[in-house]
Amino acid sequence: MSILKKPIITEKATMQSESLNAFAFEVNPKANKVEIKKAVEAAYGVSVEKVRTINVRPDRKTKFTKTGVQHGKTNAIKKAIVQLAEGETIDLYTNM
Repeated sequence: MSILKKPIITEKATMQSESLNAFAFEVNPKANKVEIKKAVEAAYGVSVEKVRTINVRPDRKTKFTKTGVQHGKTNAIKKAIVQLAEGETIDLYTNM
């Protein structure tokens, strides 16, 4: 079971990494905060101060097409926002 799936690189996540020293990751939905903390520390060699998790619900969409009504949804994911100790950082662009 892989805990960390991928880093989330959006405008909001980039602003948080620059101002709050907090980085966002998509994680396994069954992972808890302790497992996430250990996985980030092992993968990037940094010390983690705080972990916040968010369960993101799926978005549902409806399209009205020529062939009828089409229903769809996105996948539900779990996000983790990891705040690092002062002076430490993760370079997400070279570790991919």
